[in-house]
Amino acid sequence: MDILGISVTEWVGYLAMTTVLISFLMKDVVKLRIVNSIGCLVFVIYGFMLEPLSKPIIITNTIIFGINIYYLFFKKN
Repeated sequence: MDILGISVTEWVGYLAMTTVLISFLMKDVVKLRIVNSIGCLVFVIYGFMLEPLSKPIIITNTIIFGINIYYLFFKKN
């Protein structure tokens, strides 16, 4: 399925990329981690949508998501 000549998989990749990039514009570290976590989850979905699936994208973004969750919920300053 294509939207404007671009596959849904590619749109998911662009959404993930945009979300991660926007996260780095955040001044508040908590907001940065939340938005970055959303971007990481979308990247994991994107990695599974690729044919063949992309293990490096899935693994890297799963680990970054875990690090964000650790700092958001378990590492309180």
